[in-house]
Amino acid sequence: MVKLYDSITATQNLLSWKKDALYSFHRMMMDKRRKFPCIPAYQGYVLNHLRFGFVSDPRNSKAVVELVGLMKEYGRTSEEYGDYTALIIIFETPENLKAFSTHEFEEIFWQLLNQLSALDDSEWPEEISSAPSHHSWEYCFNKERYFFYCATPAHKKRKSRYFPYFMLAITPRWVLDKFNRSSIQSQKMENQIRKMLTVYDELSPHPDLKKYGEKDNYEWKQYFLRDDNTTITTCPFHTKKINKS
Repeated sequence: MVKLYDSITATQNLLSWKKDALYSFHRMMMDKRRKFPCIPAYQGYVLNHLRFGFVSDPRNSKAVVELVGLMKEYGRTSEEYGDYTALIIIFETPENLKAFSTHEFEEIFWQLLNQLSALDDSEWPEEISSAPSHHSWEYCFNKERYFFYCATPAHKKRKSRYFPYFMLAITPRWVLDKFNRSSIQSQKMENQIRKMLTVYDELSPHPDLKKYGEKDNYEWKQYFLRDDNTTITTCPFHTKKINKS
């Protein structure tokens, strides 16, 4: 059954691993000594704008089917949750999966996005390039545009991408557009986030962290950041065809 949870009532009647994942998320957001560097994520959590969904082990074939259901439900209702909303997907992550390397999690991440797109019964929006090599490209599902953030148990140095469970934070483009309406305000927030990232992580912000729409920016490179400053050379996403009829 597809169900979205908020941060206030989510711990009711949940399996132990789901409760543990939510407590881990709470600790990460509310840690006063090591402040999480994504200011909008923190705001979304304290304002109860975030929504949570739980999915099976990502190696399980039913995981992507569960993800499709959650994405559709969230896309239908996201504008009801507030300006700082995002969908937080937490996957069941048994010990043998937690032992995976960042490169193995990277493969799982892109497999999921390809499988998710294959089950999308909507055409790719015509105004968004279907080629990840174009600066206008971003992931689309059910005609909505999304930014993906992936965190894993394997990240050690880039602590802003560490979480004890395999996790996705999926933000609608309309949320990000609202932040960018004021170029001065968005620039101030970006500068503040970069300063906080430098403190939070054990290495400098990844060179692929750039603004959407800039000619030298490629969104797919930001979805899964490795534990160093390297990047895969070719996007693993299989381009979804645009209906030209």
